[in-house]
Formats: sequence, C-alpha cells, structure tokens
Amino acid sequence: METAFAIKFFGALFAIMNPVTNLPIFLSVTEGAPVGTQRAIAVKTATYVAVMGVIIAFGGSALLKLFGISVDDFRVAGGLVVLLIGINMLNGSETSSHHGTADEKASYPDAATVAFYPLTFPILVGPGTITTLILFSQQAKGMAGWIAYFGVFGGIVVAIALVFFFAGDLGRHLSGTAKVIMSRLMGMILAAIAVDMIATGLKTLLPGLG
Repeated sequence: METAFAIKFFGALFAIMNPVTNLPIFLSVTEGAPVGTQRAIAVKTATYVAVMGVIIAFGGSALLKLFGISVDDFRVAGGLVVLLIGINMLNGSETSSHHGTADEKASYPDAATVAFYPLTFPILVGPGTITTLILFSQQAKGMAGWIAYFGVFGGIVVAIALVFFFAGDLGRHLSGTAKVIMSRLMGMILAAIAVDMIATGLKTLLPGLG
C-alpha cells in the first residue's frame, strides 16, 4: 500500500517540481551571480521549499475546511490545474500560474533575492505543487503513510538542492535535447495523474459516474 502510494506521489511531485527542467530557470534568474552566491541561493531555495511543504501538508486540509471546500471539490479543481500544467509541458510551453507571467518575469528581483520569489513561489511551490501536497496528504494513512509521504517529499527537496547547488556545472553538460525529452515525459506522467485525480473526485461528487 505505502509503496504504491509513494510511487504515485513521487511521480506527481517530481513531474511538477522537476529540478532538471527548472534548472534553466534557476540559471536565468541567478545569471551574473558568483558561484558562491548561486550555491547560497540553492540552499535557501531548498529550505524555503521544505518549510512551505510541511506547512501545506499539515495545514492544507484545515484551509479547505475554513473555506467550506471538500477534498473532492479540490481534487477536481486541482486536477484541472495539474492537467493544464502537464499539457503545457507536452507542448513545450510554460504555465503562467507556475512560472509567472511575462510582466512578472520582467520584474524579478536581482540574483541575491530570488530564493523565495520566484524560485520557491511560484516556480517550485505553485498551484500544481500545492494541490499535489494537499491531496496526497489526505491519502497518507498512519505512521507508515506519513513516513512515505515525507520520505518522497524530502528526497525531492534534496534533489532540488543538489541540482541547483551544482547548477553551473550541470548547465554546461545537460543538452537541450535531454531537457526537452524529460519535460515531455514528465508532462505525460503529470497529465495521466491529473486525469486520475479528476476521475476520483467526480466519482464521489457524482456517484452515477461510478
């Protein structure tokens, strides 16, 4: 049970937060910064992601209740957001809700202050990530489920820290073709998981569909 849960959670979360496909964004917003500064930003970004993830995991359900939103309502709406991100990845384009609009990109702060905005929010912890963290926290059952949940999330945070920490070296060796292939593959996985989210939510909201 926990193994299947962990694999599915990892597939969804890694597809959205993929540090490799976000590497060019990291390099662009830290362009001109010394290596030491880039690495400090990488550590700060991973720290912010970890803190936000824990807050969302434990506080997301309470927030939904505050607004009177059921988990299945959120599952359908969130699934649509995740599906949009996946389709855009398949088409080789960015989602403005996750990567920012053109005007927002033009106003990004200098390299020394980008760790939280825009790297952590909205690029790494955007609507798709928030949706995934909340929905899978609802599926974490017992101690084993939460260990699997935070094991997966922690592993992805470590991967983000490592990829961004060595961004300069990786950027020189990672070909454009490799980035395109990974983006398309993650987009397909994300779209499939989004369809499952939507279908599961609709079966509960509209029992006749079951």
